[in-house]
Amino acid sequence: MDPSERLAHNQYQRRYFDHVSRARLALGETTYVNAHLARMQAGVPLQPGQTVLEVGAGPGKFTLPLAERGWDIVANDLSPVLLDQLRQASDQRVRTVCGDIAEVSELTDERFDHAVGFFVLHHLKDFDRVFKGLAKALKPGATVSFCEPVGWNPLYYLQILLTPSMRFAGEPSLSAMRPSVILPALARAGFVDTRAVGYGYFPPQLKNRPWGDRLEQWLDRREWVPFPHAFQHFSARLPG
Repeated sequence: MDPSERLAHNQYQRRYFDHVSRARLALGETTYVNAHLARMQAGVPLQPGQTVLEVGAGPGKFTLPLAERGWDIVANDLSPVLLDQLRQASDQRVRTVCGDIAEVSELTDERFDHAVGFFVLHHLKDFDRVFKGLAKALKPGATVSFCEPVGWNPLYYLQILLTPSMRFAGEPSLSAMRPSVILPALARAGFVDTRAVGYGYFPPQLKNRPWGDRLEQWLDRREWVPFPHAFQHFSARLPG
């Protein structure tokens, strides 16, 4: 992307999120939220004293629970509006860095032990620039972990079509959420041990019901289920 395309993309994302109330950004721990948190916690080798950068943190749906679990977390987002909401919700306890993910290293002198993101990559473009820029904000040996939709799961496309406040232009890389796209981009940025693992099947409306949670856990234990997972966890690390 050239600078004008990048500016237009960032401006659209600001309009898409700043002034529209979205249920998927609502704060509060639920069975659905906790399932993604558990997946992320299992994938991040966090040690005492280490600092985590969360990219695309929004108003803190996942940031706040991680902070409550003792993570020293710094929240990044393109939107000062959403980060202001996060700071208010955390009583100013969570540090923030406002700006483009690829430019975080230029916005703070701090270097991080890990970087995580929940459902942010499919809103981005130019993954080579994003991952190379993110690598500059990390320490040697740092890990990155992302929870994302599965790009070939048809339910996401139905959700966008049937939700008045959602637009395909606001989720421009949904179809790119595939290991064949994300893992090579991480490798080109210098990351190693790249990995993608699918998990989960249900949206929050089903996952948050006791029977839905039990059914999803049962399905996750059975590799023969032909329908694609709804989510996937991408991970990698920088050489030490």
